[in-house]
Order: sequence, then structure tokens, then C-alpha cells
Amino acid sequence: MMIDGKCRIVGAGPVFRDVKQACPDDGMPYTLGRMKNIVILISGRGSNMEAIVDTCAGEQWPARIAAVISNKASASGLQFAAGRGIPTAVVDHKAFDTREAFDAELARVIDGFSPDLVVLAGFMRILTEGFVRHFEGRMLNIHPSLLPAFPGLRTHERAIEAGCKLAGATVHFVTPDLDHGPIVAQAAVPVLNSDTADSLAARVLTQEHLIYPRAVRWFVEEALQLQGGRVTHKQGATQLLIGD
Repeated sequence: MMIDGKCRIVGAGPVFRDVKQACPDDGMPYTLGRMKNIVILISGRGSNMEAIVDTCAGEQWPARIAAVISNKASASGLQFAAGRGIPTAVVDHKAFDTREAFDAELARVIDGFSPDLVVLAGFMRILTEGFVRHFEGRMLNIHPSLLPAFPGLRTHERAIEAGCKLAGATVHFVTPDLDHGPIVAQAAVPVLNSDTADSLAARVLTQEHLIYPRAVRWFVEEALQLQGGRVTHKQGATQLLIGD
């Protein structure tokens, strides 16, 4: 079904005529113990989304995946989410003349699910400052490098070219600066002499599937403290994972 000709809500259950029907907001303020709503944005398969969905269910977080939203109707991750009974939505960026118009509609759809946290999981769009400010302090991203090293694309190839002995991934709060923001968690793996960009990427991805759900859970459980641009865990849990 199309909403305003640009967004459609799909899912395992009924097709909703209004985003509020899919995930109604009861107007209650959040209090400790109330289930938090997580909205995940994807552009493709969304393997990190799958890891978060499965870990949330398996560990019984005090949260629910309120929606999975994509800018591409062909994103295979939408089928995975629907199969788990999670409402899904598509906001096609090609239907908008400007990034600002797309981001405004995307924010409207996200807000319809009353998110406590927005998670970027392979969402391949550069977001406008207005969008980022709207969700400031409640939007996470994962980047396949040990930030601040290697923001942008070709991260694994660039790490190998630079002779790095470690590579990895970083979960961070999203700021208007691309691939920057307070670091929540990092995972590191050794760069092997035999590594190609693909083999290194595969090992890093395995670690992403561990640290991203962990970071999201910390947010849900209000275990993170952000002060002076630094994120710490209130109980002192390690924010660094060393993999193979």
C-alpha cells in the first residue's frame, strides 16, 4: 500500500493504512522497565539487523523491534523482518527531488513508530544535518573501521594498503559529520599477511554481529553515559572486543 504515493507499509500481518496503526503510540512517557522501541534502517540484506533482531529475542531485552525501514523495496532484509512479524516500511529515495525532502519523509515515517532508538544497519544514504539533529543522542551506526581511521568507503582495502596490523569496526552515535561521533564500542581483528579486502571484511563482519547487538542492548538498558564526547559503560563493561 502506498502512503502519499511515496511510502508503503508492509509486513507479516495486515497492511496498515497509517503508520500509527502499525505501531500505536499510547502517549505514555518512558519509565524504567517500559519496553523501548527500536527502529532499524537498512538498504540491503541487513545482516547486522538480523543479528540485532535475533539477539533481542534470544536475550529478551526490555525492547521490541518496532519496525525495519528501507529506502529500497528490493532490500532482502525486509523479507527477514516480515518473517519475524516485524512491521516494515519502504521510503524510496528516488521518489524525492532532494535529500532534504527524502529525509523529512523518512523522519515522519520513523516517528510514526515512536522510536527510542534508531539503528543504521547498512543504510546507504548520507543523512542531512536536520535529520541527524532530529534523532540526536538516539541514533547509532556501525562503520567497518577503527574510527577515526578510514571513514568513508573501501575501509578494508585502505587498511591493508596502509600496512595496518589491526582493523575492525566501530559502533558510534551519529553526528552530522559522516562516520564520526562518540564511540560506543569497537572490535578489532589482526590484519593477516594473506588478507584480501574480502577476507578481512568477512572476519570484521563476524565481530560486527557481536558488538552491534551488545551496544544496542546497552542503550536499551540505559547503561551508557555520554560526557564530553566520550561514551562509557556505567558498570565498567569492556567496550573493546578482540577477535581472530
